[in-house]
Amino acid sequence: MSNWFVAIDGQSLGPFTHQHILAGLASGQYNPATMVWRDGFADWMPIGRVAELQAGPSAPAPPPYSGKEAHEIDYTIYGNEMQFVEVELDSQESVISEAGAMMYMHDQVVMETIFGDGSRSGNSGSFLDKMLGAGKRLITGEGLFVTMFTYTGTGKGQVAFAAPYPGKIIPLDLTRYNGRIICQKDAFLCAAKGVSVGIAFQKKIGVALFGGEGFIMQQLDGDGLVFVHAGGTIVEKELAAGETMRVDTGCLVALTATVNYDIEFVGNVKSAIFGGEGFFFANLRGPGHVWLQSLPFSRLAGRIWEAAPQAGGGGKGEGSVLGGLANMFER
Repeated sequence: MSNWFVAIDGQSLGPFTHQHILAGLASGQYNPATMVWRDGFADWMPIGRVAELQAGPSAPAPPPYSGKEAHEIDYTIYGNEMQFVEVELDSQESVISEAGAMMYMHDQVVMETIFGDGSRSGNSGSFLDKMLGAGKRLITGEGLFVTMFTYTGTGKGQVAFAAPYPGKIIPLDLTRYNGRIICQKDAFLCAAKGVSVGIAFQKKIGVALFGGEGFIMQQLDGDGLVFVHAGGTIVEKELAAGETMRVDTGCLVALTATVNYDIEFVGNVKSAIFGGEGFFFANLRGPGHVWLQSLPFSRLAGRIWEAAPQAGGGGKGEGSVLGGLANMFER
């Protein structure tokens, strides 16, 4: 099967399968003018001129992602501000998570520590594969190990994972996003076994230096369910081809691989210094899907620190006329 490459905003994306290109046409992600290339082509060509990419009016649209490998799990999300997700497992089904995320589990769920990115069990895959998976996690600032939970009983078993701070848990089916989502390095909560938790290098130096998430973000690959967590209220935006949006760098949670992510200087030094919005915005260019959060954890932590006694904020907002002067008599 030929490997296809797609030109989006001057960048070459791929390789993709033939089915991926047809699915992109059916969903509107690509159009007949989108430029593509594969082995055997002398130059890039618009999709509308490539005969093998014309599915025909009566041909059914292929699925966006094929070759199911991840375990198929069911889930229920509970709560509002402090949520947790309960995953229901059939016998021998598994789910992976970051260490410390588990809330409770069935007595016949077996917990196993895995060296690597979680896409394989501890006894499968070569040593080099495990080292690469572990290295990817280490670069993102995560630990070398993930935890896998496998239900060994009959019928159904449950395991639950809790959000680390106030916000929302977002369930994402990777088959709807061509098998890949890019997210904040600390947003990943848990996923079906078979999903790979890797790294996504930002190609532009501006993103690397000023993007708020550093040079590296997490990349979730596969064809199963993943759960990411973000602070405050979650907003989803669908960007059309060429449509742009400016976002505070800390408010960006996740995006599909087709979204072009760059950093833009505010342009007004006075506004940057005195306006409280920082010097840089994330400039997102479609096509693709974007998830935003209203309360980045760094912003929440900063407010808590400002109100803490060791930062001089212990009496702030407590209604005392004397303020901090009254606290002198309490010590």
